[in-house]
Amino acid sequence: MVTVGNKAPDFIAPAVADGTAVEFELFRRVEASEAVLIYFYPADFVPTCTAELCGMRDAGWAAVDGLSVVGVRGDSLYAGVAYADRFELPFPLAMDESGRVAASYGLLADAWEGHTDVPRRAAVVVDGDWTVRFREAAGDALDRPAPGPVQNATATLRELGLDADRPRVNYDGPW
Repeated sequence: MVTVGNKAPDFIAPAVADGTAVEFELFRRVEASEAVLIYFYPADFVPTCTAELCGMRDAGWAAVDGLSVVGVRGDSLYAGVAYADRFELPFPLAMDESGRVAASYGLLADAWEGHTDVPRRAAVVVDGDWTVRFREAAGDALDRPAPGPVQNATATLRELGLDADRPRVNYDGPW
């Protein structure tokens, strides 16, 4: 399992960005950023995950200088296109249908809601030196911790000198 202080595993995965299928390469984001927030979640359209993704969107994290955000989920590219469009998500959503990426971070759920080998809901912050600076997972993808992993990651982003506002997560939104 990857913990705070460990070197982050690299990965390349199919992704959706700006409504287009692309190849997401973590190493390119790490090289170009002061920090990368990797948001793991089991599938698109899970209400609690949508609330956190929309919280990051509304907090303007896609526009924070030095910060890169990527979602990693166990859903198809086609679901990702519909999901990103529906919720106007401004960051890439990488596909991890086999659970390979989540497993490399120790964030693989053996089973969840009838699905196998999907990512657990978690936030991981990787700095420009590939060091994991923050890692927190929710007990279940439907849990509503207050504050949640994404909100708790904000303190680490600020420690890294990034001007990231703490997301307001509305679990009772129109998801």
